[in-house]
Amino acid sequence: MAKPGLDGHDRGAKVVARAMRDAGIEVIYTGLHQTPAQIVDAAIQEDADIIGLSVLSGAHLTLFAEVIDLLKAAGADDILVFGGGIIPDDDIPTLEAMGVARIFTPGTPTQAIVDWVQDHIKKD
Repeated sequence: MAKPGLDGHDRGAKVVARAMRDAGIEVIYTGLHQTPAQIVDAAIQEDADIIGLSVLSGAHLTLFAEVIDLLKAAGADDILVFGGGIIPDDDIPTLEAMGVARIFTPGTPTQAIVDWVQDHIKKD
């Protein structure tokens, strides 16, 4: 789980991270004010299956695109990217077209997010 950019509101990310942890999913929360490069580096270093981005700042198109591009450049585009936050419905198709696997909007039950993540974790 990551909070890219200058957005300082991380309650939602912490709630989702805690729900995933409680469901037995290993979670690494990178903290506030991470650059896309820091997020991608951490995901590769930790051998993550999925990156979850929480964006409330309005910079979602730019931040998601940079994470996706950096994953591709690193040959790590098998790491799925999902996200949530204040993301207009009209922007969701654009995000999906760039490779974001799923967007969860405010009000989504945490169990729905946990279920989606569990369904998309690589099975070894």
